[in-house]
Amino acid sequence: MVKKTRPVNILLIEDNPGDVRLTQEAFKEGHLAVNLSVVMDGVEAINYLRKTGKYTEATTPDLILLDLNLPKRDGREVLEDIKADPALMFIPVVVLTTSNAEQDILKTYRLHANCYINKPVDFEKFFDVIQKIEEFWLSTAILPTMIR
Repeated sequence: MVKKTRPVNILLIEDNPGDVRLTQEAFKEGHLAVNLSVVMDGVEAINYLRKTGKYTEATTPDLILLDLNLPKRDGREVLEDIKADPALMFIPVVVLTTSNAEQDILKTYRLHANCYINKPVDFEKFFDVIQKIEEFWLSTAILPTMIR
């Protein structure tokens, strides 16, 4: 279980600077201390999670927010890698994407995504979604303690 006495570590895998900024602002408005790390493509995401290259000191996230449409390696491939890796597979992955295509929803759940959320384009609705993620995933759900 995540100890509430320390900040919650979240990895945001998102290539849109505007969405990164909105997510950062939404978590600042939240009720919990959150360390939000950001990577902007699929290759960086895997390097971060496996602590390779410039990410040797990276913190293992308690939760991952994953966009599907990423450069270099798309989110579906990143999700597949995460869920196939025994060291990473228990980290909850929330797919947060603009796609509402049924094939994307089915594929990500087949790859063991923990949640699929259609990213709202409206500023206030986006904030609401991030607050609901915080409320459920960081305040209600019990997350596994990762080996660090």
